[in-house]
Amino acid sequence: MQPRPYPYTGRKIPCYIDGAFVDSGEVFEKFSPVDGSLLALVAEADRPLIDRAVAAARAALRGAWGHFTLAERQDLLRRVAVGIEARFDDFVAAEVADTGKPLSHALKVDIPRGAANFRVFADLMTARGSESFHTDTPDGRGALNYVVDKPLGVVAVVSPWNLPLLLLSWKVAPALACGNTVIAKPSEETPATATLLAEIMHEVGLPPGVFNLVHGFGPGSAGEYLVSHADIDAITFTGETSTGSAIMKNAAVGLKPVSFELGGKNAAVIFADADFEAAVAGTLRSVFSNCGQVCLCTERVYVERPIFERFVGALADGARLMKIGDPYDGADMGPLISQKHREKVLGYYALARREGGRFIIGGGVPEFGDTRDRGAFIDPTIIIGLHEEARCVKEEIFGPVCHIAPFDSEAEAIDLANATRYGLAAAVWTSDLARGHRVARAVDAGVVWVNEWFLRDLRTPFGGIRMSGIGREGGQHSLTFYSETTNICVKY
Repeated sequence: MQPRPYPYTGRKIPCYIDGAFVDSGEVFEKFSPVDGSLLALVAEADRPLIDRAVAAARAALRGAWGHFTLAERQDLLRRVAVGIEARFDDFVAAEVADTGKPLSHALKVDIPRGAANFRVFADLMTARGSESFHTDTPDGRGALNYVVDKPLGVVAVVSPWNLPLLLLSWKVAPALACGNTVIAKPSEETPATATLLAEIMHEVGLPPGVFNLVHGFGPGSAGEYLVSHADIDAITFTGETSTGSAIMKNAAVGLKPVSFELGGKNAAVIFADADFEAAVAGTLRSVFSNCGQVCLCTERVYVERPIFERFVGALADGARLMKIGDPYDGADMGPLISQKHREKVLGYYALARREGGRFIIGGGVPEFGDTRDRGAFIDPTIIIGLHEEARCVKEEIFGPVCHIAPFDSEAEAIDLANATRYGLAAAVWTSDLARGHRVARAVDAGVVWVNEWFLRDLRTPFGGIRMSGIGREGGQHSLTFYSETTNICVKY
């Protein structure tokens, strides 16, 4: 696939409010993480524009959208999926330009999953059931208790920059399927695919106010104005744990339900009896996919001592073979999302050196001798020798880096994997099926893979524990969050 032009070259990226595209007064710049060039100017939503979006969403609930049948909502969601696929190349171009991720990732994961989310949740609504109970009464006639699900109302969706369309649609699709209205705020780093999605919503005939899109930043900007708005009924957020804590404080004022998928410091546990080549290949993916910028990526690798040295060498060899570069040049790994984020990751590399870590590979910035040197590229990095209490072992870095340490027993491996304030995901590699089940159950995480990584069934629960989040998404779990249940009791 040849590079396609950025969909918003030469024009401002607008917000979408009450069925119309809106250019606000203030703008901010969106730069390419590949070469630092200016991609577009983006309309930044101010407080009055957020007020307009919330009012439009509230009015849509009371209007035609509130009377749509389930079949009508499902039809619209499926048409959104078709619309994404019809403009597949535009979505790919926007996603690649905004993030710098390899073309293959956008082609095979981001955009297909974005479309699939709308189909999956439309289909899941058909299979959704509800509870009903017969209740005995003293007069012998009895009563029927049954449950109905209603929309929560106006839902604020705040999504991250690492998987922009995938994670935005992961929230928007079930929210709309359940009959809610939505105000979405994508990351300021990745405005394009969210705006393309607004165009699709407009084209398929979604009633005005049902889906609204606002651009901006967090504190003192669109993000803060949205999550602190008194007329928002629920908030769903994927991103940093610290941001989740700030949002939760705002939500507490109105006792609003929240769904958070936050940070992680995920572990991989590799036993000596594992399929060695599969474990190396899987760990390469789990450490370096999307330049390590996936909440599920592995940053802590624990290897049983008999194969420790061999595994470290093999993982390093695999990392050295990875091609770093332009998304359209067959790269295995692109840049980080921004220069600012690269400075953060490089700061952790420097910290690891001060903490006594030994760098097997990486630890710096690649040099290309062309425009890519103005981008946010960084070396894939493998570290050994850090103490378990080191900050680089405890804190989420969110880059292409892992620390590898040995272990001597199954019990020790479990203790090491669980020695974190996070609890999002883990991977266990072993040919002993009983051990795989046993260790997976003992690891404190919301998702545990055995002999695999990032294999997802969209019907299954997804989310973390501790500082990794609140609640679960996926399948019926998403539908439950985006619904308010009412029990109806009818006396016979």
